[in-house]
Amino acid sequence: MTGTVPLDRRQRRRQETIEQVLDVAVEVMADHGVAGLTLGEVARRMGIRPPSLYVYFDGKHALYDALFERGWRTLLENIRAVEATRDGTDLVADLVAVESAFVRWAVEHPAYAPLMFWRPVPGFAPSAEAYAPAVEIAVSSRAFLARLQAAGMLAPGADLDLVYRTQTAVISGVITQQLANAPGEPFETGTFTSTLPDVVAMWLAHHGGPPIPPSD
Repeated sequence: MTGTVPLDRRQRRRQETIEQVLDVAVEVMADHGVAGLTLGEVARRMGIRPPSLYVYFDGKHALYDALFERGWRTLLENIRAVEATRDGTDLVADLVAVESAFVRWAVEHPAYAPLMFWRPVPGFAPSAEAYAPAVEIAVSSRAFLARLQAAGMLAPGADLDLVYRTQTAVISGVITQQLANAPGEPFETGTFTSTLPDVVAMWLAHHGGPPIPPSD
């Protein structure tokens, strides 16, 4: 029993250091952009030598991979928290709530968003493990679209793959427009994020769904 305690402590200390590295890396991306992230700058801000970081990450792409996974994992947890507050009696309202949570998180975490939604780093591709939370969100989204169709809120003959692709296109478009043209604005009153209810209504109507009441 006593022999396992030091190992647990080392593992905990290692994980705490990894989280610290990721926190500092996010700060660097916020200041210099995703492509401006360097191990040297992370090490400088942490007060350590750059080679020390290789104990935790075998290169910059490994650091990007961990940041990608962390971003999507946090977004997934945020969406699950919103879903837990919904009772499923109003699927359209549930849709708007989840889409709003998705967009809000993205625009309120501008250091992560380019890495997660765009491809700002030449040669970087996330690992399957890092991509898993994004896949989980996609699977849940597709399942929800099937529920909408079964409830008559999407046209019976609608191609759900096309519906999903247009959904991701319009939502990512709102995120991109907000971050590119009016970063820092509050989600509720953002130049583009405030259009989200209208955008979702147009998307749903295009695929044969019912109208969404205008937002207050």
